[in-house]
This record gives sequence, C-alpha cells and structure tokens, in this order.
Amino acid sequence: RRQRALLWSVLLAVWEVAWGQLRYSVPEEMPKGSFVGDVAKDLGLQLPALKDRDAHVFDTGRTRYFFLDLQNGHLSMMEQVDREEICAAVSKCVLHFEILVKHPMKLYKGEVEILDINDNSPSFPESSSVLEISENTAPGARFPLERAHDPDIGVNSLQNYECSESRYFTLDVKNGDDGVKYPELILMKSLDREQQAAHNLILTATDKGNPVKSGSTTIKIIVIDGNDNAPEFTQSVYKVTVREDVAVGSRVLQVTATDRDEGPNAEVKYSFFKIPAKFDKAFKIDPESGEIKITEKLNFEEHEFYELMVQARDAGGLSSHSKVFIKVVDVNNYIPEIVIMSVFSPVPEDTPLGTVIAIFSVQDRDSGANGEVQCSIAEALPFRLEKSFDNYYSMVTAELLDREQVSEYNVTVRAADGGSPPLQSSAVLALRVLDVNDNAPVFAQERYSARLAENNAAGALVLTVRATDADWGQNARVRYRLSEGRVRGAPLSSYVSVQAETGALTGNVKVTGPLDYEERKYYEASVEGKDGGGLTAHAKVHIDILDVNDNAPTL
Repeated sequence: RRQRALLWSVLLAVWEVAWGQLRYSVPEEMPKGSFVGDVAKDLGLQLPALKDRDAHVFDTGRTRYFFLDLQNGHLSMMEQVDREEICAAVSKCVLHFEILVKHPMKLYKGEVEILDINDNSPSFPESSSVLEISENTAPGARFPLERAHDPDIGVNSLQNYECSESRYFTLDVKNGDDGVKYPELILMKSLDREQQAAHNLILTATDKGNPVKSGSTTIKIIVIDGNDNAPEFTQSVYKVTVREDVAVGSRVLQVTATDRDEGPNAEVKYSFFKIPAKFDKAFKIDPESGEIKITEKLNFEEHEFYELMVQARDAGGLSSHSKVFIKVVDVNNYIPEIVIMSVFSPVPEDTPLGTVIAIFSVQDRDSGANGEVQCSIAEALPFRLEKSFDNYYSMVTAELLDREQVSEYNVTVRAADGGSPPLQSSAVLALRVLDVNDNAPVFAQERYSARLAENNAAGALVLTVRATDADWGQNARVRYRLSEGRVRGAPLSSYVSVQAETGALTGNVKVTGPLDYEERKYYEASVEGKDGGGLTAHAKVHIDILDVNDNAPTL
C-alpha cells in the first residue's frame, strides 16, 4: 500500500489559486509528512515573508490533518488519512483549512480533496447464509439477498454481483433509488424437495479498481414442504417523514401483510431483513403488529434518509418483503459556534480606517436556514464586521480611535441562525487602545507674574509653573526649561533658572543670584514644557524687582 501511495504522489496538483483560495488533491493513505502543496509559491510569498508574517494553518475540524513548514513553505500531512474513515458517506472527500498571515493580516481559504484508492474489497456481513424456500413456490419468485459493502467510491466501489451457475436460480441486480445495487435471486424452475432438499450457491461482489477486488458469501437454500401462499404486504413501498427531535420510543409507522392460508400458515411475523447494523440500532419492529418505533435519538446531520427492508414470514416459512423509506427533517438544535482565530490588541489610536482588528469564523451544524448564521456587533462602536468567506468575518475600524476618550473596548460579537426561533451565541473581543503622542502639553496660564525684593538670597523660589498632557505614560511626562536669552550681555540663566525633575509636572522658577533694583527693575523669560514624545508648549514669566532701602544718601 505504501508503494502504491508513493506512486500516487506524482499526481499531486494545485488546482487553483484565486481570491485568496488554495485547492490541492492528495491520495488517501499517504504517509505522515507527505507533501501536499507549495503554499509559499501559490500565494506568491517569499519564504522570509512567510516566516516574518507569522503564518499559521488552521484545520476547520477538530482533528489536525496538515502542518505548514515555514522553512520551505510546504503544506504537508500531519498524519495518514483514511478517506473511508473521515468521509464514509460522502462521495467527494474534502478537508478544509485556512492560512492566516499577519502584518498586514490576511486569511487564505484552502481545501484538499482526499482521492480514493482501491484499498478495500467488497465484503458481505456474513460469510454464509441460509435461505428457506417452499417447494410450492412458483417460478419467477424473487428473493432479496444480503448485499455487500465496499467503502471505496467510484470504480473502486462495488460495481457488480455474480452468482455460481444453477439450473434452478438466476441472479438479477437492481439499482435502487439511492444508487445502491441490490442482488435478487430469481427462481427459474420449480423445486422438488424429494429430489433435492438443498442447493448451494456462491455470491461474489466485485469492484472495477486496478487491480479488481472481490468478496464472496455462500448461500445455502433449503427446500421446505407445504404452505401454498406467501404473505402479501399492503404496499410494496412505505414512506414516512419524521422530525429529528422525535422522542425515543415514538411510533414511526406500521406495516401490514396478509396471508390467504389458514391456521398456522396464515400467522405472520414481521422482522427487518438484512439491514445495516447502525440502522438496526435506530429502529425496532414489533414482530406481531408490524409497528416500527424509534430506539435511539435521530440526527439529521448524520443520516437524513433511511431505507429499511421489512420481511413478513408465515409459520410455514414463506415470506415476502417490502421497503420502508424514512426521511428525517432537520430541526434547529445546534447553537452557532464562534471561533476566534486572531485578535490584534493593543490597537494604536492612530490606526487607519479599514484596518483588520480581528478574524473569526462561525459554524452551525444544522442545515438549510437553521444553519445560516448572521453575525453582528453594537452599532455605537467604532468598528464594523466584514464577511470575507462563507462563514468567516473580519472586524475592521470604522471610525478613528481616541485613547483619551475610550481606552478599552469589550466588543460582544453575536451570532444568530435562521431557525424559528433562532438560536444565538456570543463571544467577547477585548481590545486595548495604545496611546499615541497626539496631545501637546498645556500650561495652566499663558503668562505668569511675580514680585521679588532686590538683594534676595540665591536660589529663592519665585513661582511655580505647571503644564498638563492628556496623553499617557511617557507621552504625558513634562520636563521644563528656560528658553535661551541674554540680559546685559550675560546669559539669562545667570539670573533665573527652572527646575526640571524627570517625570515632574511642575517647574520651580528660582533666581540664581542677588538681583539689584537699581540695575534692572524687571526680568522676562520664556519657559518651555516638553513631553516624552517631543511635543512642546510655552509660557511667559514676568518678574518685577521691588526696591528696598539699601543705599545711603551721598553728597
């Protein structure tokens, strides 16, 4: 099998890369680590970019089947996959995945079709069976046989039945409404128990794979005496529709058969005739009344259609058969499931409009309108939802953010399906707004004034200036300094200074030496407040010098 799988690997092909979608195909049973597709090449991404943008692969189901190697950009098998195990009832087996890349954030949708290989032979539930037929049975009577099962698909699945030669019987294969082949044995010549009490036949089922595979079962036909009339059903086909939420033990329908014989030969017993074991667990039939009831909870998503074969058999061994078709109607019994794939937080407050903030998917296992989901968020928020694929949404900025007004958002995403009444679920996206230095410091006053007596002591406090900044953290820390200037040829700082401690919000204006009223009656300076992001503000400081009696009269 491994050699055959390796030969298949040459058939690996990329189908299409369009609108952010990838499609690959790979045969089943490929060993772990087998190559699926060159994602980097098909997305047009360089290998360093694939790694720098933190590319990740997500499987939509609960089992991981693929992994993405960021060294070479290849998508590979995480484990060996058996198509019949994961897609038993589906003709086209497709596994879906998504690849998420960041900076900028983008989602690529992909699918891998698992191709069938002829790794299963047709098989019968039993290696041998017994069929009892009365010697009074007229030629032309039909007897349904147990059918074989082949989990492969297409030409690799069951294609035909053959029966060993017999003078009394021939094989007829019918195609059912469900596309399944049903083998029936036809009596060609009247039986005589006294001449031959038993007949042995071999029924063989074959596929058309390469090589062809087959399976066989032995049928022993026992010829019985007496009983002229077989039971007859009132209908050849019974049809009924039930809701999937019908209670266990509920009556589905009742089949009825009559027998024109008398006495014990007219007593009819009902039973299911060679139906799959999984169907046998879902229903039971009362052997006396023919009433069919449900024995386990139905699930539309697993089986929306059942075909049962019912047998009516009299005490003399004669029997007839009828089909029962049970259609299951979907009920809205699954709540939408929100899966958060990525959230970009914190968000800078200067983020451009239309920037992707989060990506999530929503799934509902119901069908039809019950499985159609709509997502929404509150209208008052500066965000909006955009639908990217069938069940995928991205949340983008719809308005400019301002941290000084709102620093955090808890966005509730609500998902509601189309059922009646609709089922709902929700998820919360926690977002923090990152500060940007978009506010300059602001002084409490544009102009500060003070009076100071001359001959003051050096370092005396004149006044305090204060500036505030609406930003946060380092962007809100203001430092102070005097603008350069000169007085009578000397630097301004030789007369006045401002104290600027790291993180301080005030600047203390002090004089650096004694001032003399007779030399200068006032001083003016400009104080600058600068935040941690480089934005500045300015205020004027005016200091009047007060005269004191420090000079004696002179002649």
